[in-house]
Amino acid sequence: MAFYRKNIGGLHQAVRIALGVAVAGAALVYLAGATAWLVAFGGAGFALTGLVGYCPMCAMAGIGRGGVS
Repeated sequence: MAFYRKNIGGLHQAVRIALGVAVAGAALVYLAGATAWLVAFGGAGFALTGLVGYCPMCAMAGIGRGGVS
């Protein structure tokens, strides 16, 4: 068993993946230098939370499955 429990739904996961990939791609195309890489890694991390189905900030706030909607 994993150390986490999925706390976001399927649509939320799909939106996180799409936005994360879009932000990472846009950062690499439109920004330059270290800023581009920082924003791209942030977008990739956001997409990864959607891929895994677990949002740490949502879990801390009690939002999601089994918590406050």
